[in-house]
Amino acid sequence: MPPRARKPAEPQSADLKDTLWKSADKLRGSMDAAEYKHFVLGLIFLKYTSDAFDERRAQIEAELEAEGIPEANRPALLEDQDEYAGRGVFWVPQAARWESLAHRAKTAAGQTSIGQLLDGAMKAVGDANPDLKGALPQGLYNGRGVDERRLGELVDLIHKLRFRDQFDADGKRRSARDVLGEVYEYCLEKFALAEGRRGGEYFTPKSIVKLIVEILEPQPGERVYDPACGSGGMFVQAEKFIETHGGKAFDISVFGQELNQNTWRLAKMNLAIHGIEANLSTRWADSFHEDQHPDLRADVVMANPPFNISDWGGDRLVMDPRWEYGIPPVGNANYAWLQHMAHKLSPKGRAGIVLANGSMSSKQSGEGDIRRAMVEGDLVACMVALPGQLFRSTQIPACLWFLSRDKSPQGSKRLANRTNHVLFIDARNMGVMVNRTERELTGDDLRRIAETYHAWRGTDKTIEYADVPGFCKSAALDEIREHDFILTPGRYVGAAEIDTSGDEPTEEKIARLTKELFAHFDDSARLEAVVREQLGRIDV
Repeated sequence: MPPRARKPAEPQSADLKDTLWKSADKLRGSMDAAEYKHFVLGLIFLKYTSDAFDERRAQIEAELEAEGIPEANRPALLEDQDEYAGRGVFWVPQAARWESLAHRAKTAAGQTSIGQLLDGAMKAVGDANPDLKGALPQGLYNGRGVDERRLGELVDLIHKLRFRDQFDADGKRRSARDVLGEVYEYCLEKFALAEGRRGGEYFTPKSIVKLIVEILEPQPGERVYDPACGSGGMFVQAEKFIETHGGKAFDISVFGQELNQNTWRLAKMNLAIHGIEANLSTRWADSFHEDQHPDLRADVVMANPPFNISDWGGDRLVMDPRWEYGIPPVGNANYAWLQHMAHKLSPKGRAGIVLANGSMSSKQSGEGDIRRAMVEGDLVACMVALPGQLFRSTQIPACLWFLSRDKSPQGSKRLANRTNHVLFIDARNMGVMVNRTERELTGDDLRRIAETYHAWRGTDKTIEYADVPGFCKSAALDEIREHDFILTPGRYVGAAEIDTSGDEPTEEKIARLTKELFAHFDDSARLEAVVREQLGRIDV
């Protein structure tokens, strides 16, 4: 008897990523990257909600059968919304279920257009799930200029995707949510690359996000805040950190704010995909002028705000209570961001912020005075100089500021007392080029930087901190004062030590080289004699 043919394996996440990116090409010719990003990501999300819904529906059906519930009684139970919401699955109304949409999209000619069907489905899902209120694209698919033929091809292509029945490298089944979370992040990164500079408004390189989270180490029960949250990457990485340390996504309270309407929607979808309950307010808004969390005092603040913004409206906020260390210049928002985030910290809160390198040394418009006040107020914990070419959205060199409201041992935590000290880390020579224009910090780089910080702070008691010339230095307030409160790590860490342990003594080296040189002279003389002799034998 011939062996039974094996069922073709479902495409795994790598295949899904490739297919998803190809799907973007379906609309690439008719609109720019900023527009088709929302078309594609919205459809992917809609497809995922149906796959996750069907996955949970199959589980409920199996449970009802196992419990001996009569088949006639099952339909009503399968439509019980609580059975889905209780497992973190979005309720998908009948008209928004993907199988129905895909079928109707093919037969809608002369009737309801594909765009109308999709807009109706987005509204139905958004109305049925409070967490998605305002997050899904509205009126996008039936708008002017949308190519119905290409949109239909895009629906057909996404219809082939299966977020269910995926397996990891160990053969363990992965949920639809896990798979989509991975591929959604992939798409965000690819779209950011396609958009160039504009894409940097919502995407921070994963290695930078991971480094900030690894240093801040958000803990279960803590409040995490990002006032320029983009697509929510900081929150996703914080959730992953907690899960890898035995916690759950709902163990942290997430608060965010985003100025751009479309990016705010991306963040809402991204966090919903990862099962993160987040308070991003009911609308997008400017953190400086419309703070949506005015009373929040967070345990962890992390952000990659826009660099060197000149039109942030500082002239209207001169007497703002957030400016604890000095009024920031109206022509540059860097020190406004720093002070806004410091203002949001709880009494033992800590923050990690990406800023342009100029923030470490600038003195114009009072920035030097603000920096001095922050250091003398013992707010600055650590400065990290980053390598160039990490950010595709800007060529401006960047650094990381880490702030802390309490650098004392903190009682029972028995941390190292770092009062009036700042750790400087120079990571400019780290990272590898992943293409001709972009650099990425490796896992070893991230580990070394994070371990250095935790050894210094005493949060990792298995490692003893020591200054490393050319890499890290713990500087006291007096030394920083000598450098006029300039916080560039290169000023403090010095040059790397050169290993001379294998070098021979100078006198012996000179004697050896002299002997070798005279030997070469002798060889040259012998060679010259042989050549002269041979030339003498030639008849002219």
